[in-house]
Amino acid sequence: MSIFDFKVKTSSGLTTSLEKYKGKVLLIVNTATKCGFTPQLTDLQKLQEHYGEKGLQILAFPSNQFAEQEPLQDGEIAEFCALNHGVHFPIFKKIDVRDDDAHPLFTYLTGQKPFEGFNMSHPVSNLLMSILNERYPHYLFGDSIKWNFTKFLVDREGNVVNRFESTTEPFEMESSIQALL
Repeated sequence: MSIFDFKVKTSSGLTTSLEKYKGKVLLIVNTATKCGFTPQLTDLQKLQEHYGEKGLQILAFPSNQFAEQEPLQDGEIAEFCALNHGVHFPIFKKIDVRDDDAHPLFTYLTGQKPFEGFNMSHPVSNLLMSILNERYPHYLFGDSIKWNFTKFLVDREGNVVNRFESTTEPFEMESSIQALL
């Protein structure tokens, strides 16, 4: 099985296969528009613009599972991201990315690359850990998605190569992306 075996829904509700991205380097991100990490959308778009012609494709999957930080509807999410962050990469239908109702794509991704911890030098890492410990301690167990803006880097053959947590800024992944292009 590879990433290309999964089907997902576009923000308009149409089913599409990730096979259409075969041959591309993918960066798959779970997003939210009302999160402290939302400004990462701007830098993700900059990465897309800089490396898109070389084969990078960023794919965003909004989720409302983390402190209800994605209250918008699917069409509103794409509009918000475009107007506020210049985003032009695909934003798919809002989904669950953890627990019993997690989309199979994210179950697969977390099964391929386990959680290895947060970058504790990030300015909001202590706040994030405090929120998780106080409100969502069960999120800290296992390899599931811990918060918004977890990023998975996938090579051109569909292999999950790296996992970057929300405390990893987009440009911190640049050398890993370049190595796959």
